[in-house]
Amino acid sequence: MKRTKIRAALEAAGPMDEIVVMGWVRTKRDSKGFSFVELNDGSTLLNIQVVIDHTPEIESVLDRVGTGAAVQISGELVESPGKGQKWEIRGRTIEVFGEADQETFPLQKKRHSDEFLRTIAHLRPRTNKFGAMFRIRSELAQAIHKFFADKGFFYVHTPIVTGSDCEGAGEMFRVTSLEPGADASPDKDFFGKPAQLTVSGQLSAEMFALSLGEVYTFGPTFRAENSNTPRHVAEFWMIEPEMAFADLADDMDLGEEMIKFLITHILDHCPNDVELFAKWVDKGLMLTLENVLQDSFARLPYTEAIDILNKAGKSFEYPVEWGMDLQTEHERFLCEEQFKKPVYVHDYPKSIKPFYMRVNDDGRTVAAMDCLVPRIGELIGGSQREERLDVLLGRMGEMGLSEEDYWWYLDSRRFGSAPHAGFGMGFERMLMLVTGVTNIRDVIPFPRTPNSLEF
Repeated sequence: MKRTKIRAALEAAGPMDEIVVMGWVRTKRDSKGFSFVELNDGSTLLNIQVVIDHTPEIESVLDRVGTGAAVQISGELVESPGKGQKWEIRGRTIEVFGEADQETFPLQKKRHSDEFLRTIAHLRPRTNKFGAMFRIRSELAQAIHKFFADKGFFYVHTPIVTGSDCEGAGEMFRVTSLEPGADASPDKDFFGKPAQLTVSGQLSAEMFALSLGEVYTFGPTFRAENSNTPRHVAEFWMIEPEMAFADLADDMDLGEEMIKFLITHILDHCPNDVELFAKWVDKGLMLTLENVLQDSFARLPYTEAIDILNKAGKSFEYPVEWGMDLQTEHERFLCEEQFKKPVYVHDYPKSIKPFYMRVNDDGRTVAAMDCLVPRIGELIGGSQREERLDVLLGRMGEMGLSEEDYWWYLDSRRFGSAPHAGFGMGFERMLMLVTGVTNIRDVIPFPRTPNSLEF
């Protein structure tokens, strides 16, 4: 018989005389004359209970069945007399695909700390919490594509190996085909010039926005930044839309619409998984998400934000002054205490922002924005892009960037330049928002951090 996924079995319209399920044993409890097996196959947070009578043949197999074992069970789907479950299986046969040694299998029936589970990241998806996390992650990725497809955006695959530094910060991983100890001259390397892993697909996406109108990228990005914080990893995923004929207000409108769409989608499509996080991880999660959905995001210029922080009467770890980049403690104060909802801070000093952001008429600030959300701080960073060739060249000169290296980027300002805007959203930070998880290492399958390259 064809396998039935446990989610489908639990949602069945009626009993079934014959059913085959396969999965991993969460628990097995032996009683006189029969055993209870809780089985999960990853398709849902919920387990299905199997009641199987002891026969000499069954007992010999059950001796090999422990927590973590992979099994196939055939039997009958019947109404369950137990509370909290509509259906259970009356098992007839059981087959063991793979045993799990009970002395060494690290996931037993108890709560494990997140720190411990990070050391066995290859097994943690089998726990309730991380199974739920990665189902939500999958659904959220699908929702991103749906959001942009419904709005007529085109999906662009931008390069992962690049020769340009989008952010100008220099914190990039080098890519080389040269053997260790060989002549490291760039002209002898694979591309004939220095190559790195991308920090952003933005510059490439701009080229397509100035051709196709509205596009987005969604892929891995990399930062060789030695940050051991709950908000940073060296490899993460970014969503980056770019829109032609758009300004900073359009950029903020799109970001707000997208955040609200994604939260609504996850609440509608992953209710059981979200409920787990609301119950065990963040008891205020539902209130936070409802607050994000119900009200318009606050919007205030950077200069006003600095004034608010200076008048807050709080002793911040990082002193507040005009010209500084806001730190997480400042961002969280603005959205959690001052406004009690997400906040857009816009028009930052140009001295702390990359070369591609449009210079405002005051000459001191650029049309940049950050979207700050409770518990996390910055979720989105974006800007209206500098479409004026002369101003862009001036900014590149100020920052010591080579016009030769960016010749192709400058061509877009030479040939049919147009106002355009875009942003980057950290996919993992969006997952932190919808689950209440506070450490980014727990929302990505195999986190890459300084001195950590396991799995």
